[in-house]
This record gives sequence, structure tokens and C-alpha cells, in this order.
Amino acid sequence: MSDFKSLGIPADLIQGLEELGIHKPTPVQKESIPYLMEKGFDFVAQAQTGTGKTAAFGLPLLTKIDPKKKQIQVLILAPTRELAKQIHKALFKFTKYAEERIFLEVVAGGDKIEVQISRLQRPTHVLVATPGRLYDLLQRKAVSLDAVQYLILDEADEMLSMGFKDQIKEAIDLTKARKATWLFSATFPNVIRDLVKFCMSPDPKTVKIDTKNVVNRNIDHRYAVCVKEDKTDFIDEFLHRQGDKRGLIFTRTRDGADILGKKLSHSGHSVGVLQGDLTQLERDKVMRAFKKERTQFLVATDVAARGIDVEGLSFVVHHQLPEQIDYYTHRSGRTARAGKKGTSLVLIDPREKKKLMQFSQTLGIHFGPA
Repeated sequence: MSDFKSLGIPADLIQGLEELGIHKPTPVQKESIPYLMEKGFDFVAQAQTGTGKTAAFGLPLLTKIDPKKKQIQVLILAPTRELAKQIHKALFKFTKYAEERIFLEVVAGGDKIEVQISRLQRPTHVLVATPGRLYDLLQRKAVSLDAVQYLILDEADEMLSMGFKDQIKEAIDLTKARKATWLFSATFPNVIRDLVKFCMSPDPKTVKIDTKNVVNRNIDHRYAVCVKEDKTDFIDEFLHRQGDKRGLIFTRTRDGADILGKKLSHSGHSVGVLQGDLTQLERDKVMRAFKKERTQFLVATDVAARGIDVEGLSFVVHHQLPEQIDYYTHRSGRTARAGKKGTSLVLIDPREKKKLMQFSQTLGIHFGPA
């Protein structure tokens, strides 16, 4: 099954994919799409961000909608505003050549709820939402989930770690007439297993994507040994050598992001900083400047950067190795998009060589010296 036609995707959706430069299915798409197209019952997939999850669930979903019915038939929950908007944007592009118009809406915190309520008065087939904003809309009786046939929980582990357990359960309770629940998660702690038992049939179809298949092969992975005190100077010099190339620099902490951003700005770099203490207004301003290329580089923390989808990034720099291996996939996957090449550079303390080897073996990638 080397193309989307052989997976059962109809020609009108394939036309939308090809315009986006998507021609070959990823491992998670090959594993998921045939089952979701043919049967589409309860489904669980363990897969990281950047593996093509949105198309894996989105393409089958779009074939199951009845455009003649005006109610919400599909509810997709995602942890962050950025990811929700990214999913909405992708589905919209997939349907560009659809034979019958499919109406999609996205609701998330940070946007005016009154505007969202107004938009939901129009026919809506697919609703993409963050759990918090969906809960607010339900409290105002501004949205009905009575006709939902499919509930998709994307990055379920992130939603639970962000404290959305009650809001997710509310959505599950209000969609009891649904045909199926599809859950995607990078990790499977006990809380996810409990959620699966709570909202699915006893033996759902389960797919696990080998971590060695999740890292984009167009990324050149590099490392540099650097003590903590020298890291800022190293990054400063690295950025000066990049010319007009654009990229992301990841830090583990909010304070670390702020301090590094200020130092790089003082060195003459055009830098934005994205971290969890920002208000939604401040966050939007930083992201808008970066997307419109008014800033060349972005310093970010892991959680704050979830859902970032900016085209044309040439590199990712890791100020430190991330705490979790799957975070490395999230981070490095911000470069080398749409078939382009990119570099992922990790700065490690001399004592972290063993940890770097663990990342290498688990992800099936080679780190060369910078």
C-alpha cells in the first residue's frame, strides 16, 4: 500500500493531498486508514506529533460525513489552541476538491467566544475544539453534541496532563450516541488506559507505531559538547552563521527561554520568545511576528511550542536534551517539513553522552558532531 488510493481514499481527497505535496502515506497512515475507512470502530493509536496523525484520522472521517445533515457529526478534541487550529486548517485543505461541501469550525480559548457562538449557528459537520473552550460553550448551551457520530481525542496524554480530565469526560458523556471513539496518544500511562476503558468497547483496534519510524528522515541530527556557561555564546555564534535561515531554539524552562531570548536580542538577533506565562494576546503577537517573518528566530519551551506549524524552518536547536525522548521528536519535527531538509542540533553537557546514545538507539537515528 504505497499510495493513498490503495488505502481506499477517494480521488477528490487525494487531489487535495497532492496539492499540499503529500503523495506517500506515513507508517501511522498505512496502519490506521484501511481499518478506519472500512470499519471505523473504536480505535487506539500510539504515535508522536509529526507522524501524520491528522491525515490518519482526518481522511477517513471526511468520508463518513453526511453533508446533507447540518448537525455536528464529528468532534475532535486537541490540547492546545495551536494544534486545534492546525487540525482545522489541514482538514479544510484536504476538502478543497470535495464533491460536496463539508463545513468545519474550530473553537479554542483566546478567541472571542461570542464570535464562536455566532459561527456555530451555521451548518457545522466537524467541530475541532480545545476541552476548556468546548466546556464553556456547553455551559452556555451554545453547542449541541447530540448528533456526534465520531469522537476523536488527539494527543490525549497532553490533554490529561494539562488537567482536562473532567472536560473530556463531559464530552464523552454528551456523545453517547456516537458510533466510535478514536484516540491518539504519544505515551500510554495508566490514566490513558483508564480513559480507554471508560470510553471504548472492551477490545478496541490498537496500533503502535515503532519509535524508529516516527523521525523524519530529511533531518540531519547533530550534537555539540558544551558546558552550561558556554551555551549562549555557542548559540549566538551559530545563529550569526545562518544568514537568512530561520529556526527554533528549545529550552526546558520558562525562565531559561526568557533569559536566552534577551541575551540573543542584545547580540543583535531578531528573536521572539514563547513560554507558558504569556497571555493569549502576547502569545498570538509572538507567533504572528514569527509566521510573518518579522522575527527570524523563536525561543520556546516544549509545552508552549505544541501545535506550532511554521513552514520553511531550516533548523532546530536544543539548548538541553529534552526530559522525555518523545519530546525530541516533537521538537525536531518542526524542521524539514513538506519534503525539505533540515538540521536538529543538540547541545549536551560532557556527562550527557550516554543519554544521547539512548536517544539514538530508541529513535533509530545517528547524531553526528556539529
